[in-house]
Amino acid sequence: MQAIVLTTFGGPESLELCDVPKPVPRAGQVLVRVHATSINPLDYQVRRGDYSDLVPVPAITGHDVSGVVEAVAPGVTAFAPGDEVWYTPQIFEGPGSYAEYHVAAESIIGKKPASLSHIEAASLTLVGGTAWEALIVRAALRVGESILVHGGAGGVGHVAIQLAKAVGARVLTTVREANFEFARSLGADVTIDYTKEDYVDAVMRETAGRGVDVVFDAIGGNTLSRSPDTLAQLGRVVTIVDTAQPQNVMQAWGKNASYHFVFTRQNRGKLDELSALVERGQLQPHVGAVYSLADIPLAHARLESRNNGVQGKIAIAVDRRLKL
Repeated sequence: MQAIVLTTFGGPESLELCDVPKPVPRAGQVLVRVHATSINPLDYQVRRGDYSDLVPVPAITGHDVSGVVEAVAPGVTAFAPGDEVWYTPQIFEGPGSYAEYHVAAESIIGKKPASLSHIEAASLTLVGGTAWEALIVRAALRVGESILVHGGAGGVGHVAIQLAKAVGARVLTTVREANFEFARSLGADVTIDYTKEDYVDAVMRETAGRGVDVVFDAIGGNTLSRSPDTLAQLGRVVTIVDTAQPQNVMQAWGKNASYHFVFTRQNRGKLDELSALVERGQLQPHVGAVYSLADIPLAHARLESRNNGVQGKIAIAVDRRLKL
């Protein structure tokens, strides 16, 4: 089979299209013909060596799968050849999704929502599972609460807005003015151009000085450090970013706030919850660009660049016959 292999840590040129052996499922595993995958910030972080102690090279990386079951090993009872499935491979635990075939444990695989194309489904597995873990499981966002979503036009941000609206929350989000209409189409109640005004001032203005109940951070750095300044009493900050710098814990302490650091966990339950939202029309992944398997290096370069013009996700059509 063909796969994109990370040959060494570095830039997009470190990713090479290669012929590699087709994987064979072991007991309890499913062999999936990958129809589509997508690109996430985690992908280029792995590529440049941020997690070199967890991902030895050469390696097949990638963290989203939508495809069709090719074969099942003994012990698999929930799936059969021909089933359309979606899932996130176990992160840092074996080959990823930049390949024509992938093997995964039955327990992390879900039935693909019928209303989504493979390209759309592959654009939702990791970001959808991450947003669900962050907002529903960890932050316990509730109806009537307010939330600030940083980066609402991005891959995980555009899903977080929709999940928050499905819960019944009031959503404020930071995006560039060019993305205001897109964010509003997702359900955002307040859009803040972080390049033109201080988002802390904007949040306090829009909440009459109260602050928001939850902050969802997918950016990190100074954005995460200042997020407690936007919180109401007993607020929660939830971040999916690997953070190395000291945080504004004194400000959080003064508001009786809590921090939640999320590294998403794979399981079928989250996928089934997301699928239910999709089928009810409350969640729809937005695909801003589609590349081929061979062009994954170009897709990496685009996502990694600032102001890349992509709303939502960059998807990869592993099966070149696919259309959105």
